Amino acid sequence: MIRSIVFLWCLFSLISINALAQKIGSPAIEISLKTPEGQVVNLSTQKGKIVLVDFWASWCGPCRKNNKLLKPLYDKYKSLGFEIFGISLDEDVAGWKRAIQADGISWLQCIDSEGAASPTAYAWRVYKIPTAYLLDGNGVIISVDPTIKELSKLLSGLL
Repeated sequence: MIRSIVFLWCLFSLISINALAQKIGSPAIEISLKTPEGQVVNLSTQKGKIVLVDFWASWCGPCRKNNKLLKPLYDKYKSLGFEIFGISLDEDVAGWKRAIQADGISWLQCIDSEGAASPTAYAWRVYKIPTAYLLDGNGVIISVDPTIKELSKLLSGLL
């Protein structure tokens, strides 16, 4: 009896987590985080733009490489309605700010300094970084973890 209850609870938990997962066709969950200047910015203020929600951290080598790859795409498409909503999962705010400068990041940056265990990472089901979600102008997820090549192709078709 107890095994059955535990099994059903585990099954229900997995189904619930999967139902809440951010996936293609799902509306994006609101994000409200602080910029390096301390201003609170909401993801919903980007409505009408094609937005890449990019989870990263300053200590993550692949994330830092990705920042450098995103830079030319951002420069090419920002005037056409493309925005990157960078979300750092750094616990070290000073390290995050140094990485922004070192990588020459000019797009919107926010931080959830609770790191990987943050409410934002949990709500968006971020289990690894970098993780990215591409949103259409209505805030609906149209791609999950696109490669730079895939992102370039999507942006050229959308903008």
